[in-house]
Amino acid sequence: MIRELFTKYRTVIAYLFFGGLTTLVNLAVYFACTHTFLNPQNPVHLEIATVLSWIVAVAFAYVTNRRYVFASHNPDVKKELASFVMARVGTLLMEMAIMYLGVSVLEIGDAYVKIAAQVIVIVANYIFSRLFVFRKEEPEASQEETR
Repeated sequence: MIRELFTKYRTVIAYLFFGGLTTLVNLAVYFACTHTFLNPQNPVHLEIATVLSWIVAVAFAYVTNRRYVFASHNPDVKKELASFVMARVGTLLMEMAIMYLGVSVLEIGDAYVKIAAQVIVIVANYIFSRLFVFRKEEPEASQEETR
């Protein structure tokens, strides 16, 4: 029974596992930046830390998503990577807006907002990856089938 559930939900389980690791990478880089050379109370520094952590996390996420989560064999890696990065740019903008609103406008502690933003971003990233980046191409019907 457990094996059947794992097989049925393998992609989701792998995504949650590697998404969790990606989140840890993102948070580690963010907090390393804000605890060493960037001040999260400065809106520009806040966004710089967010972008730096995003870049490292996206690189990690692409490799793990392609290889372990969606097991992509797409030969057009450049196109796939471009789609992945564009989807992640969308969620980066979402995260930046959440960080700005939560920290700079609502004055909530950056750690709380960062963690909440990560939950929203993980869900959005899965949806974009599943629907647009790593979607399985349906085999085209043979000409005889369409006649």
